[in-house]
Amino acid sequence: MPAATTRNFSFICGQDDFLVGRMGRQRFEELSGSTPDEFSREVVNGFAANVDEVETAVNRFREAVLTIPMFGGRRVVWLKDVNFLADTVTGKAETTARRVEDLQQVLQSVNPEETAVLITAAPVDRRRSFAKWCEKNADFALADVGGDEGGLGAVVDAEARSIGAEFGPGALELLLARIGPNTRLLVEEVHKLAAHANGSRIEEASVAEMTPNAAQGDFFEMADAFFSGDLQWTLAALKRHFFAGGDARPVLSALQNRNRILIQLRALMDAGEASVGPGGVAGLQKAAATYGAGYGDASGEKSSFNVFTQNPWYLGKLAGAAPLPPLRRLIDNQREFIDAFEEIIRRPAGQEEVLRDMAVRCLAV
Repeated sequence: MPAATTRNFSFICGQDDFLVGRMGRQRFEELSGSTPDEFSREVVNGFAANVDEVETAVNRFREAVLTIPMFGGRRVVWLKDVNFLADTVTGKAETTARRVEDLQQVLQSVNPEETAVLITAAPVDRRRSFAKWCEKNADFALADVGGDEGGLGAVVDAEARSIGAEFGPGALELLLARIGPNTRLLVEEVHKLAAHANGSRIEEASVAEMTPNAAQGDFFEMADAFFSGDLQWTLAALKRHFFAGGDARPVLSALQNRNRILIQLRALMDAGEASVGPGGVAGLQKAAATYGAGYGDASGEKSSFNVFTQNPWYLGKLAGAAPLPPLRRLIDNQREFIDAFEEIIRRPAGQEEVLRDMAVRCLAV
């Protein structure tokens, strides 16, 4: 990243607080490189839960900017983790707007030869006048991934390469499917998997074994075991779940979510609209053009109620992990899940027994 220009201050923003914070840390270190005196470097917390805290943050920042260095030289001030520039109740408050005007006045008066100022903010409503003013007047940088899996994949792949690792076939796609749009957790998982690979390639099997299914917050092993058709594995997974103090509801939620997706996928395959290939489910985009209007908007968050919001590669993994049950069996599964939920309400102390009996009824046939 290039060093700050002669503009009054640096402004880094985006929707992902992890990426913004990491880029900000790098910029702060660059700005502090010529300021070895630690007393000339100051970090001000810009996180505010209400308008009073916004005023406190702006006042502290003003004091930090106006403070004269004890031993002379240049100061570096970082207003970090600013969140009151977002489209939130606090961000839209009239009092906050006045404090943001005060902040702009402080920034206009900064002498970059005497004080290097850095602001990092996430999320930011870039429609606001202050954000537009920063883009024109600051050393501006946008830290974002575009909100899609392609952007996340590029970030994760770049992180792996930066530490000398690479992904094998299917490994990156499975990692994205399991973790979801959580950049911080994705980066941590990359480092964990790279350490496990010990200089070798990160393989899909390692991701499947070591990475939890944080994207849907469900009990991933139980869903994998159940839809593989392996009754013994399913019962063993249930036993481990309840031995660790787990509850039946997330298990049922995982099973219902997966089953809903498979019902839709099975219907498309039976109709000849989709098929499973090496790259995942083929024909999904064409099917979406035909049937997508009945499902609603598919451009938002992933939903088990809308198969067209799912990653075709991930769908291929779900459908190809084991022979896909016929549609009648999948519908029967859904009825069994509902019956199990109702039984748990009646017998809250017998959750493990209820799920065990349900698994036997579904998988022993």
